[in-house]
Formats: sequence, C-alpha cells, structure tokens
Amino acid sequence: MMTRLLLAFAVAGLAVASAKTYAIDLYQPAMLGTIELAPGHYSVDVADMKAVFRNGRIHGEAPVKMEDADTKYNRTSVVLINSSGQMHIQEIHIAGTKMKLVFAD
Repeated sequence: MMTRLLLAFAVAGLAVASAKTYAIDLYQPAMLGTIELAPGHYSVDVADMKAVFRNGRIHGEAPVKMEDADTKYNRTSVVLINSSGQMHIQEIHIAGTKMKLVFAD
C-alpha cells in the first residue's frame, strides 16, 4: 500500500515538473478565446497542449501549439491580431529560445 502511494506521488510530481511557466506582460486588453484579459503581468503555464494564464488566480486557458522558429527571440513578446475591433492573442515568442506558443481562434 505504501509503495503504491509513493508511486502515485512520483507520477504526480513528474506531471507537474513537465509543465513550463513563462512570464508575459499585456499592455492593453486582449482576448484569449472568449475571455478578455486585462492589462497586467501574467504567468503562463503550458502543459498537455493547454496554456493557463494566471494573474494571482486563473484568468483563462486555451489550447496551444508549441512551434520552432528560424531564429532565437531576443525578448518575450506577445503577437496580437485585430479581429472585429478586439485584440486577440495569436502567438507568444519566448526569449532566449526558438520557441513560440501559437493559439488558434
């Protein structure tokens, strides 16, 4: 029984360890799917093809794809698109890597 409990904690720990966290700043309101995120500092937790945006508490989550770019990004940046008069988060470029997070509408 104790072995099973330890194994369960080890598996749960690996699942949490595989999640990546990134910090972003939004300088204007932006939509994430159907949720509007206010300007501010957010941590973005990415695990299992899902991104969770937090600013003290969970503010939104959305499906995400991780893609490689041709060159390294110098700084973390958020790419927004204007759709029907609202800004939507399309991509997040991660500083020091060739990785970008791509969000589908």
